[in-house]
Amino acid sequence: MPEMPARLAEIVDEFAAAPREVVLEMLLEFADVIPPLPPDQVGHEGMEQVPECQTPFFLRARVAPDRTVTTLFDCPPEAPTTRAFAGILAEGLTGASADEVLAVPDDLYQRMGLAQAISPLRVRGGTAVLARLKRQVREQVD
Repeated sequence: MPEMPARLAEIVDEFAAAPREVVLEMLLEFADVIPPLPPDQVGHEGMEQVPECQTPFFLRARVAPDRTVTTLFDCPPEAPTTRAFAGILAEGLTGASADEVLAVPDDLYQRMGLAQAISPLRVRGGTAVLARLKRQVREQVD
């Protein structure tokens, strides 16, 4: 059984071990790690919108022939919490295989202790982002 990527597991452990009062601060540090969309990604063509997010959020997973997954995320800077969810995935899934992405637990954000730090609505949005990402990967490998 494959495990989630090591870098993502590290991030989860860091959050889970952090004192509750610094979790939000740690989360917001990830808002700045989303790579900009490549120049060929005009608008949101080929990207899926995540309607569960209160803010316009778009994503796309690409599975290469070697089964390595590349992620694209777009979310406005005015939505730092939502951007942070994408930042965690962008950093934690860099270089991951399709099997590793599919092994990411659906309750990732709860495991990180975020349910105690942010609203349930935001956690639901982050969970929806992960679910759509995994579905896109699954569709490309099946």
